Amino acid sequence: MRPIILSFVLLTSFFCFAQEADIKLKNVSDTILNPKRILKIADPLDGVKTMQKLFPGSLNRFSDKNTFISWKCQSCKLSSFLDVNGVEGDQLFPYTDGVATRLLANIDYSDSKGNQFKILAFNHSVHDEDGLQTGRFSGGLLGLAKFAKNGNVWEMRSFQPAVAAFGAFAQSPTPKLVEIGEDQFAFTLIHANGGAGGAYEGYLYLVAGFDGKYQPILEANNYQLTNSSFISWSGSYTVVNDSAKKHFRDIIIKTKGSYNKAARAKDDFDVEFPEEIAEMGKTKKSFNFEIERRFSFKGKSYKMIDKPVVKFSNVK
Repeated sequence: MRPIILSFVLLTSFFCFAQEADIKLKNVSDTILNPKRILKIADPLDGVKTMQKLFPGSLNRFSDKNTFISWKCQSCKLSSFLDVNGVEGDQLFPYTDGVATRLLANIDYSDSKGNQFKILAFNHSVHDEDGLQTGRFSGGLLGLAKFAKNGNVWEMRSFQPAVAAFGAFAQSPTPKLVEIGEDQFAFTLIHANGGAGGAYEGYLYLVAGFDGKYQPILEANNYQLTNSSFISWSGSYTVVNDSAKKHFRDIIIKTKGSYNKAARAKDDFDVEFPEEIAEMGKTKKSFNFEIERRFSFKGKSYKMIDKPVVKFSNVK
């Protein structure tokens, strides 16, 4: 019986693989990119089904929870969008070879008056026949749709198919909701990337509605560093509860880390230190550190104000 069972398993595996590899690329109308589209969804709102209404391509469900929509728009006008990696240039969207769109997040929140909202976040990448996302220094292009609940119906209030590209291997980090003012909500993303085998540097980005569209309004470097044997750091942020500022309140970012000189000598990859601790790294064997920076909204974006506050501990 074993050979028969084995043959059946192999045949089933081959059939499943063939099913997964059969990805269709469906052509869609350029009306799908219209930011003034009207869409109403009966409660409860399903994220994947709603995504398919926004991008009515071919829905693909892989066994590894890799669910995405494949679509192509031959009549769409290409537009340029920022890729924060800055290595391969900005991205032209929709991609001429087709688009794979995935649901990044389905975020629920309420304002101070009890109004209910949903934000659907999407990740766009270049269509791949195997359902893969490739390109170390290509970010995943973030898209957003906002819904408000009206009775038993969710009504789309704003739709921005593409905002900017973040992350590595065409995969945007998941946006996190943050309140930066009175009933003013935005998103933070930790963008991390680096060379093969080396450290991954993380930046904190804040994406908010400004000038009629969602866009990055804060970029903070030295927020995170991983994959290094001798130095690492991680960041956290808080919004200053200042009643004098109704919107775009100040943001304090704290970066905590540690350094070990002995381990540095054994590592094949070096790291550029934050300038606040660079001098200490030249003279000490090991230490812990904390860097506190304050950002304030100036004009069209957040800028660091005052000098960073630096604290050292366990210095040897």
